[in-house]
Amino acid sequence: MGQSLNYNAAMNNSGSQALVFAGSCDPESLALGNVKGKTVLCYAPEEASRWSPQLILPYAINYTIEAGAKGLIFAQYTANNLDSLVGCEGFMPCALVDFEIAHRIFSYWDMTENPVVMVSPAVSVVGNGVLSPRVASFSSRDPSLLFPGILKPDITAPGVNILAAVRGSYVFYSGTSMACPHVSAVTAMLKSVHPQWSPAMIKSAIVTTAYVTDRFGMPIQAEAVPRKLADPFDFGGGHIDPNRAVDPGLVYDVDARGYNKFFNCTLGYLGGCESYYLNLNLPSIAVPDLKDRVMLRRTVTNIGPAEATYHLVVEAPAGIDVSVEPSVINFTQSTSKSVTFMVTFTTRQRVQGGYTFGSLTWSDGSTHSVRIPIAVRTVIQDFVADTS
Repeated sequence: MGQSLNYNAAMNNSGSQALVFAGSCDPESLALGNVKGKTVLCYAPEEASRWSPQLILPYAINYTIEAGAKGLIFAQYTANNLDSLVGCEGFMPCALVDFEIAHRIFSYWDMTENPVVMVSPAVSVVGNGVLSPRVASFSSRDPSLLFPGILKPDITAPGVNILAAVRGSYVFYSGTSMACPHVSAVTAMLKSVHPQWSPAMIKSAIVTTAYVTDRFGMPIQAEAVPRKLADPFDFGGGHIDPNRAVDPGLVYDVDARGYNKFFNCTLGYLGGCESYYLNLNLPSIAVPDLKDRVMLRRTVTNIGPAEATYHLVVEAPAGIDVSVEPSVINFTQSTSKSVTFMVTFTTRQRVQGGYTFGSLTWSDGSTHSVRIPIAVRTVIQDFVADTS
């Protein structure tokens, strides 16, 4: 896709190219920089808040090619943008760097009489040294504008630089269209192993067994400005884990009548839909307008061992008290496979505020850990928002 560019003040062999700084790499800056036959550094941090790398990079590539440059170093904030480098193929080597590295390159250019760079083949880094998984900058984010009482997204899956089959060949693509086939494949696998499971059970198994930390136990990060720790609005239940989804222990099931009622609510055919959204038996909880206290219910169905005891672990959203009744569930051969529990959220702070996040996890202490994400926003008055 691209090339790596190494810079060194002492480099002057035949493999080097002259380095020139051209700001945002617009046509005027490139013309003033006399970039023909040189490698161009595109570094304009003051414009980062106004223009996304995905928007600017294709223009920068085209402009530098038209100006006769022989290489491009493009500075950007953390964003998955390698797909855009396809415009460089056949014309010049291109490299993406973050602003910290770009500043060091700029300082070298500024302090050196004849700054140069050396072009070398790209190197792929794999293994434990790679920060993954991460939520891509283009990934869909909550809260939902139309249905804030339904937490989205549900799950994340691999969707960046995926090798995809295209017209008898293969191409690297990125997007939710790449993540969707991964989830579809896991869904098909679960249906083949458990043909009696409903669609809601399959969804629940995927969401409640996802992971929210990387291989080192560190929180998953989300691409943003700046990069941040991911929350349920970034990844829903977390990153998909097919192996754990096969044996979730408990599931949150919804029958067809429940979906029909939800559909009628979206069309405005039914009243009292706000309460219904809260109590729809989804593997997630979203409360967009908590004033003082709200109570809702969820039902779990045991699809694991008939004899099992689950204890609740609560990660309460900041500023919110959470109580659950019951907090221990016992399943035996003679009891029902389904248990309904009540969740009460009580605000400790009277603010017109933003969302805070948490989770409810049912654990049997060994094999099964069934986690659902929570998002709660406190309010003081209806139709008033914190827009400062």
